[in-house]
Amino acid sequence: MFQFYADKFPCAMMLSVDRHGKVAYCNRLFCETTGYRREEVVRLAVSKFIPDSMEELERSYFTAALRDETLTVSLIAKSGETLSLQLTYINAEMEGESYRLLIFHDKRHIGELNLLQQFSGAFIRDVNLGVILLDMNFRLMDISEMACRVLGLVREDVLNRPIHELFAGMPMEHQLVQRALLDGVIVRNHAVTWMNNQERYELLMDSNLLRDDKGNTVGAYVIFKDVTNLRSLEEQMQRSDRLAMIGQIAAGTAHEIRNPLTSIRGFLQMFKKTLREKGMSREYSYTEVMLSEIDRINELVSEFLLLSKPKDITFDHVDVVTVINEMLPIITNEALLHDVSVHFHPAGRLPRIVADRELLKQVFLNICKNGIEAMTEGGTLTITVRADTDSDSKVLIEVHDTGPGIPAFLIDKIFDPFFTTKENGTGLGLSVCQRIVHDHGGSLRVSSKGFGTTFTISIPYDKEFAK
Repeated sequence: MFQFYADKFPCAMMLSVDRHGKVAYCNRLFCETTGYRREEVVRLAVSKFIPDSMEELERSYFTAALRDETLTVSLIAKSGETLSLQLTYINAEMEGESYRLLIFHDKRHIGELNLLQQFSGAFIRDVNLGVILLDMNFRLMDISEMACRVLGLVREDVLNRPIHELFAGMPMEHQLVQRALLDGVIVRNHAVTWMNNQERYELLMDSNLLRDDKGNTVGAYVIFKDVTNLRSLEEQMQRSDRLAMIGQIAAGTAHEIRNPLTSIRGFLQMFKKTLREKGMSREYSYTEVMLSEIDRINELVSEFLLLSKPKDITFDHVDVVTVINEMLPIITNEALLHDVSVHFHPAGRLPRIVADRELLKQVFLNICKNGIEAMTEGGTLTITVRADTDSDSKVLIEVHDTGPGIPAFLIDKIFDPFFTTKENGTGLGLSVCQRIVHDHGGSLRVSSKGFGTTFTISIPYDKEFAK
């Protein structure tokens, strides 16, 4: 405990006095300033160094505090010199024993002390970093607000508690803070994935030991940065690059594919008519299969073309609720075929967005159809629209289904071109949707909790226009 306060006041002299008025501890700066060795100070009566009794000192300190004044006291050095110092008085307890801490500030260094204390407090309180300070007993001595948010902790509830209690029930290898830190294990830019309930964080972590002036280890620190958005942006850029490459290939080959397909389809339709007239039913059925497969190839080519950046986007001020209402009859009819009920919850008056109405319809229809088809034994599809005014001024459209959810090992792949879990799927639907949403300056995210899946479409709006 004494070391903790010594670290809190690195530019101050400190004495710890027991209930009998004897010195129990003094820090290095006290010895250097007064000329005493530590063994000469400990167990001496405090009156050896301060002319006033402890009772008088305590009374004077709290009287000054009530007046919002600073108490100045005299401290007698070994040479007999009297030093005029400012005093901070703290009542403390350790292992059932009461102590009084006398912390003396040299007026010449008081500005430096205040600056260091203010910086330390501001760093822990305000910096957008996860900061964890540990003592040698592996107890949590301080923690930043950002670390509390990521770890799901309440600062007042966890201070001075052993770290292992904060991660109780979690396997040792999955605990964010390892006891090996105190053994000198240094971590630099270590990538960690952390789950707080269903919230996923990507972190970059540093850690090291804290040492005093003599090189003795007095604790350790952990600092981590939330890079979730950076990781997400990096993945988005990589995916966009892949889509752009496929789009370029598609744009260059689509017409070359469609031209012969058109000829083949035309001749097949002639054969189909002739075969029907001659009563060749088996051969007639073969032509129907071939024509349906040709139509499927044409649909695939059309989706290829949508992977390249759309050339004819018509931007306009669009009311998202109106667009969804126009699509609801189609979505509801599709849902009835799968014994699924549809609920739409718009949140009051929403700002308009700048978008292409028809492309938005394509996105909403595709994502809703995916959700409906995921619920093989019936369920509920819920569409929610709301405005996120707290951060980036975006309209959020959430489509939630009550299906089996997406396995964790697949959820990062569903936007990849040609990846599909459907028997007859092309694996391009979500890729196309993501490209359309990105072209509108928005984002398309997915979350799945093992039961049910939520797709969130986020599209920015202009605050000035929304007024």
